[in-house]
Amino acid sequence: MSALWRINLLVSLFFALVTAAGLALLLRQASHDVQREMQAAETVVEYLHEAALRDPASMQPSLTGSLRHIRVQWLEVGQVAVESGPGWLDRWLGQHLLSAQQPPPILQMADGRQVQIAVDPTDEIDEVWDSLLQLLVLSTLALILSLLTIRWAVGQGLAVLDELFSGLQQVTQGQLDTRLQTHTLPEARRLAGHFNSMATTLQQVQLDNAELTQALLALQERERTRLGQTLHDDLGQYLSGIRAQACLLRAVADQPEAVRSTAQCLEANCQQLQDGFRALIRDLYPLVLERLELGEALQQLTQDWQTSQGVRCRLLVSEGLPQLPLPSKAHLYRLIQEALTNVARHAQASEVRVRLQHQGGRLRLLVRDNGIGAQMPQRAGIGLRSIRERARCLGGVLRLHSRPGAGWALCLSIPLTGND
Repeated sequence: MSALWRINLLVSLFFALVTAAGLALLLRQASHDVQREMQAAETVVEYLHEAALRDPASMQPSLTGSLRHIRVQWLEVGQVAVESGPGWLDRWLGQHLLSAQQPPPILQMADGRQVQIAVDPTDEIDEVWDSLLQLLVLSTLALILSLLTIRWAVGQGLAVLDELFSGLQQVTQGQLDTRLQTHTLPEARRLAGHFNSMATTLQQVQLDNAELTQALLALQERERTRLGQTLHDDLGQYLSGIRAQACLLRAVADQPEAVRSTAQCLEANCQQLQDGFRALIRDLYPLVLERLELGEALQQLTQDWQTSQGVRCRLLVSEGLPQLPLPSKAHLYRLIQEALTNVARHAQASEVRVRLQHQGGRLRLLVRDNGIGAQMPQRAGIGLRSIRERARCLGGVLRLHSRPGAGWALCLSIPLTGND
């Protein structure tokens, strides 16, 4: 059953209950009114009985024909008065009590005529019946108008829902440029505004993801190019030099001084080759995390960064840091490494402070520089996106603060429940 039919059924039941209650109240009040009218009419009937016996001339049909609640029936000699049985409305109004009484007597007047004078509730019952019909007609008209109004209002709402459903289907199919039209109804206008805002956000996220994918591919190509150049230009040249010096050793085997000099060159080249491999491996994967504690690994990271960038880096690590699993340590290490890289590229700072503390079951990180800063909010590049993604993997809350001339501040709060 559709929503419209359910609403129509509920409204119809409500009107039926209200109408039934109104009819019951009306009949109850009418019963009391009829009883009072009939009691008053009995007094008039007794007076007419006395008047008919005392002065038959006063009982003219033209005078008695317009009496309310009283029936005056003239009879021929030997004629029997016709009594009509009580209807359902008579019984509801309590007239069965009157009907159960003895039939009204037939008066023999002095002029030879016969007349029967009795209480007649027909006029009063007709008025009650008219009131009942009016109540039923008004209730029916009100129900019809209500159903038509509900049908129009629900139709307007269902049209908006149909348009929203169609828009959602188009968004599901990837048509993120879908927008809903503006409606006159405030609720529909707000719904369309929220949908359009959602579609705009999804479209922007799709564009950002495409841009991020392109940036990641470009970064991958740059890393591969750098790795290839490092292997070819640096390591390849050292290997070529080592090979040439080994050949030279065979040629000068009988010259101790030449052998000693060539051996020293070989040792120096091997040391440079080893340092180059270590730097390359450190960039590819921080092996220090497997060998050192987190604080010691960060100390080595900041020292190497300070030496290579020429920017003062102050590290403060609280004692008693909890043991983190290796994936969490790697995410935190890379996050700090990416933050320092951003400082070196964009901040133009002369000093950066890194503080890592364990407080209240959470690990709190602060990276702050004294650079040029920027106006917030700013569209995130691949570096900030990488930081946010690693913060999400750690289950932490990341906040970035900056303003022109005041540098950048990165605040990260990591719960330790899932990392211990």
